[in-house]
Amino acid sequence: MRFIDEARVYAHAGKGGDGAIAFLREKYRPFGGPAGGDGGRGGSVIFEVNEGMSTLLDFKYQPRLVARDGESGRGKQQYGHHGEDLVVRVPPGTMVFDEDTGALLADLVVPSERAIIAQAGKGGLGNMHFVSSTRRAPRIATPGAAGEQRWVKIELRLVAEAGLVGLPNAGKSTLLAALSAARPKIASYPFTTLTPNLGHVQLSDEDSFTIADIPGLIEGAHLGHGLGIKFLRHLKRTHVLVYVLDLSADPQSDFDTVRREVAAFDDAMVERPAVIALNKADLVTAEEADRIARALASHTGLDILVISAEHSAGLDPLVAAIAAKLRIAIDLAKAATCPR
Repeated sequence: MRFIDEARVYAHAGKGGDGAIAFLREKYRPFGGPAGGDGGRGGSVIFEVNEGMSTLLDFKYQPRLVARDGESGRGKQQYGHHGEDLVVRVPPGTMVFDEDTGALLADLVVPSERAIIAQAGKGGLGNMHFVSSTRRAPRIATPGAAGEQRWVKIELRLVAEAGLVGLPNAGKSTLLAALSAARPKIASYPFTTLTPNLGHVQLSDEDSFTIADIPGLIEGAHLGHGLGIKFLRHLKRTHVLVYVLDLSADPQSDFDTVRREVAAFDDAMVERPAVIALNKADLVTAEEADRIARALASHTGLDILVISAEHSAGLDPLVAAIAAKLRIAIDLAKAATCPR
């Protein structure tokens, strides 16, 4: 399945049905009376989160979302049927923006969560509502209101609690595969990972967290170089950043490059809790790994974990460190939202 994280669609809610002008004449009601019913409400365009989805691919083939109109009212005070709502499934993490104003219409994260993207038009009133002491047989009815119509921009931002970030070939995909059941494509050439991948890390029977592998950044990613700018927004929802660095390269320089790109995209993200995973420990001596780790800890002030994703070495301390940072981040988020 192709990973599509952006789409542009036209949402058109249904028009309300018109109110009816009608009169009732029956044997035992010689004077009859107005009996035009109301029109039915149109259908709304509604987005609903489906946790089984992970891409916006469907919108590439269905760029127009049109709900049904309401039915017009009828005689004998009969109301028209409401138009059926158009319920569209979207993956968790979907954000919907009005294209004209840029306003955020919905941020859909929780499974089964719903949001109305285009509001249905109300049905018109039949002439039975316009009777008065001076107007006994009104020939007045109101038309149904038009439904909302708008172009919307849809963005998918992965819902992950931790995000792996680093240069190409740092070993992020290998690490994701070692930590979880995810099986991303892995090879020894740059930009093997062309789409974000999501994994589930099980700490215990009751405790777990999700982790995302973001395609490799290069210098200038925030300006559109390489692949990074397209996927950096998937880090927006993460609570903890895991900088994955290649021990056999120049970890300090690599860290500075990645950190600059993250900060240039959104400087608030560099303030989030973070750890550094010094990967490929199998390619250097233990003494060299220890020396680099101590120098990097002094340079960054972050917790350093020396690992080998290829050989699944040092992963338990890394998972424990990420879990600890997550608890801190969640506590801080709760404190920020609770009233004092």
